[in-house]
Amino acid sequence: MIDREAVRANAKYLRNVRPIDPEEIHEYVEGTPHPAVVRQTLREEAFDLRLREREDGTFVPAGEEPAPQPGWVPEAFPERYAFAVEDLLVERHGANWHRGESGDRLRETIRRLKEDYYRQNAVEYDETAALGYAIYHLPDYYAAIGYVLDDLAERALLPRTLRVLDVGAGTGGPALGLHDYLPEDAVVDYHAVEPSASADVLERMLEETGRNFRTTIHRETAEAFDPTSIAERDGGGIDLVLFANVLSELDDPKTVAERYLDAVDDDGSFLALAPADRNTSIGLREVERSLVPADSPRSVYAPTLRLWPGEAPSDRGWSFDRRDDVAAPAFQRRLDEAGEADADAADASATHADGNVGAVDGRGSGREPGDGTFTNETVQFSYAIVRPDGARRADVRADSDRHAKMAEMERHVTNRIDLLAVKLSRDLTDDEGRNPLFKVGDGSESVEHYAVSTARDSFNEALLLADYGDVLAFENVLCLWNDDEGAYNLVVDDETFLDRVA
Repeated sequence: MIDREAVRANAKYLRNVRPIDPEEIHEYVEGTPHPAVVRQTLREEAFDLRLREREDGTFVPAGEEPAPQPGWVPEAFPERYAFAVEDLLVERHGANWHRGESGDRLRETIRRLKEDYYRQNAVEYDETAALGYAIYHLPDYYAAIGYVLDDLAERALLPRTLRVLDVGAGTGGPALGLHDYLPEDAVVDYHAVEPSASADVLERMLEETGRNFRTTIHRETAEAFDPTSIAERDGGGIDLVLFANVLSELDDPKTVAERYLDAVDDDGSFLALAPADRNTSIGLREVERSLVPADSPRSVYAPTLRLWPGEAPSDRGWSFDRRDDVAAPAFQRRLDEAGEADADAADASATHADGNVGAVDGRGSGREPGDGTFTNETVQFSYAIVRPDGARRADVRADSDRHAKMAEMERHVTNRIDLLAVKLSRDLTDDEGRNPLFKVGDGSESVEHYAVSTARDSFNEALLLADYGDVLAFENVLCLWNDDEGAYNLVVDDETFLDRVA
């Protein structure tokens, strides 16, 4: 048994003098343990000591500057991760995993997962379900997390040295995205809570992370795991708690989320991510609002900023962002194309057997014929960031002397008004001939508000150019009630002035 305290003491002494070399300090530890044992001990203690390991095997102080924005716009799922997925598939089902019985089973599993999520059915992750989930969702979840981290990094609120607790970590898409988002000299103490067979896939994917991304998987349920248990040694809390695509699977998501938020450091962040579909997106927003009631010292950091002090929204809350697609990786294309080939082979076999062309239509192969059912390139998601310290992405407040409040919009119908609002969608129209339409909010609304652009000019085009989550100042916008949608329309025309204020 190595004397850990002796290793720590030597590391603390040398950290500001020179790089810490296990080949050197092993001589100063009782029993003169092998340098490899000292190196492993330093790796295990590195986060608490704020050290990072260099490629030459020595350790130096971790950087104290916050993590920067890396310009996150992934075009594809990185090959090293894609190869790891294929390794797992080959290991489980052989080189032709995408064909025959195993391919049919995977395609049917992905179809069933999609249906269960749509119907809000409980999902059980056995080995096949975990692999199907990885095939279909690793790339888009990998991409999505980086865009959300941008909101923290832009205000220097993402530490370079951070402890992360990923609750319901699944097969690892957000974990890998976090790893690649952070700079190479980041030091991460990453903990995953994942009780299902997905943990086996996650374990393999995490093997691809760097030496300073220390990983631990806790095979427990979110309800059973104690979040305070991972920070006992130095008394510190958690810098980032992540609930990615899991809130909708919990029996009591509000209670569970509250317990984990309590474990976040005062200057840390609670980040929830969910698919953009109606049910899961609204469910995420309900959890956000339960964590931050109107009188809470906590804050919704992004994206649904509350621009009126003491107010909280009570509308439906369906809000989501969409970013550039990621190219379907080879394993998705292979599964999709093999389904078509298997269907063609089945048709040929049936024709040969009884001469009845088309006797087998491909449904027996377990695929949706020919339309890319098993590729997933869309990056579309809902998210919420909650901060215990009350920090907000933009320190902008509405003023009752200047701005109309959405909670009181009924009194402004048919009038032209000024107001502040957060842009909470991309263009929601699906017809190029229609006027662009965007969901907006100010944190006080009880029904939906939409800004519709009927005339674009240099004075109002900020509505079209602003990013999701930006704060906009509307001047002389026309307020109308849309009875068909049960919502307010803010008509941005050639008499309206619009400015992006944050």
